[in-house]
Amino acid sequence: TSDELHFLWKKAKGDISFAANINWINKNGNPHKKACLIIRQNLDTNSVYADVALHAVGLTSLQYRTETGGPTREIQSNVNAPARVMIQKHGEEIYISVAGKGEKLRPAGGSVKIKFKEPFYIGLGVCAHDNNVIEQAVFSNVTIKEGKQKMSENPLTESTLETINIESLDRRVVYNTEDRIEAPNWSRDGKYFLFNGKGKIYKINADGGNPVLINTGFAVNCNNDHGISPDGTQLVISDQTENNGSMIYILPISGGNPKKITEKSPSYWHGWSPDGKTLAYCAERHGNFDIYTIPVEGGKEKRLTTAEGLDDGPEYSPEGNHIYFNSDRTGIMQIWKMKTDGTEQEQVTNDDFNNWFPHFSPDGKWIVFLSYAKDIKGHPPNKDVMLRMMPAAGGKIRVLASLFGGQGTINVPSWSPGGKNLAFVSYSLIYP
Repeated sequence: TSDELHFLWKKAKGDISFAANINWINKNGNPHKKACLIIRQNLDTNSVYADVALHAVGLTSLQYRTETGGPTREIQSNVNAPARVMIQKHGEEIYISVAGKGEKLRPAGGSVKIKFKEPFYIGLGVCAHDNNVIEQAVFSNVTIKEGKQKMSENPLTESTLETINIESLDRRVVYNTEDRIEAPNWSRDGKYFLFNGKGKIYKINADGGNPVLINTGFAVNCNNDHGISPDGTQLVISDQTENNGSMIYILPISGGNPKKITEKSPSYWHGWSPDGKTLAYCAERHGNFDIYTIPVEGGKEKRLTTAEGLDDGPEYSPEGNHIYFNSDRTGIMQIWKMKTDGTEQEQVTNDDFNNWFPHFSPDGKWIVFLSYAKDIKGHPPNKDVMLRMMPAAGGKIRVLASLFGGQGTINVPSWSPGGKNLAFVSYSLIYP
């Protein structure tokens, strides 16, 4: 094919597992050509669709359009040049799998929800992306499983550490695992991420690879409330090893012996003041969850909120004059702000979603937060949620991504140092 994307089509219904091996006839030259397996609502040029696209340079991605005439987005896999690819539709969830030569297919990470009306189309496509050349691709061992698939009653939960560009909304997979991981921090220099899993803290390069365990000494029951000091030299963790109640500790960023900061539990860290002197956290005292602060060296804690119900997720604004947090004091979880001494408490969001964990962009222009449906209580895992963003000065709220997530997705600050990207964890149910 030349610059147009050419297809072979088949009508389909129900759940789909659609796989093929892909090889190029001319393996040299044009780096822009791509081949894909696609699910498409109709054959109009502006149709809703999703595909697994394999580019000549080896880039493999889940590309999609969620509304008619809308923009195309993509989730880039961290697997380069697979020999076999698959796209699957289970209900409204679309995800892709990849395999090297002689390997079994495995999920590539990341998924998107798209509602296709039946019947829809599935097809094979090739595009040269260059009007001056003709390209050919061979699809072999093509398999199609169509209709209602018999699924396991005990699906596996797969975790994917991803980043999203806040302008293009394109996503990139950093790490994918069948273990449950949560709450990525982006390092101050942008070179790595920290996340928690199975009570431990791990480090992984920003471009992927294998995670490395951080030594946290006796603290081996870390939850997903951890972060990096403003100067990048220290790590704060929330751990419940000592008395089965979460307390806050500080240790060197490279690992070491934790120093206890809070004497009372449960205490869950969320914010570090820009000057590095104060920690903000959520704590339960006398049956009520409120926002507290404490000097970074430890000492007497200060209670900032007193409303009945749950106040959680405190984070300092970049200029250090305010603390933003989430509270259900008006009946539904919303974003609030206050002065750092607890005065002038003011509601920031007011809509029909449960909004959690406000995080400021480094330049202070944007706030990103996690939104659940109105009927969801707390911040449970494995729910349909949205990453949403609003101007810090107030204004229209924008949806960055709709995904399967919740607890563990963005519990802690996860902006890139330059403020152009955000890290998060999405989840998928995999049916063996």
